[in-house]
Amino acid sequence: MGILIRLAISAVAVWITTWLFDGISLGEAPVGKKALAVIAVAVIFGVVNAVLRPVIKVLGCWAYVLTLGIVSFFVNGALLMLTSWIAGQLSLPFHVDEFWPTAVLGALVIGVISWVLNLVVPDGDD
Repeated sequence: MGILIRLAISAVAVWITTWLFDGISLGEAPVGKKALAVIAVAVIFGVVNAVLRPVIKVLGCWAYVLTLGIVSFFVNGALLMLTSWIAGQLSLPFHVDEFWPTAVLGALVIGVISWVLNLVVPDGDD
């Protein structure tokens, strides 16, 4: 049950981010297709983060240490751009226009919204 709650929280965070940023869009799709696209993008973003983030952190450990973690903002933006590319390959109506500042700030907003919602909403694993 906890994974479904986390998926819903991620989907809400992605939806809010598409609403806040002009450069992150869901295209001109019907509402039902937009809802499914947001859920699919949340799944893709979660998988991309789960698979690539540990590899990037190990290989780029020196960059994290050298920049005191600031490089993580750019890594998150790159992972959001990768998510946008994968969504395009799957014909999902999700697109991020540019890396700076849209993808970097969008990934930051998704992270903050997800963090706040995860604090507020219990995931059932307690």
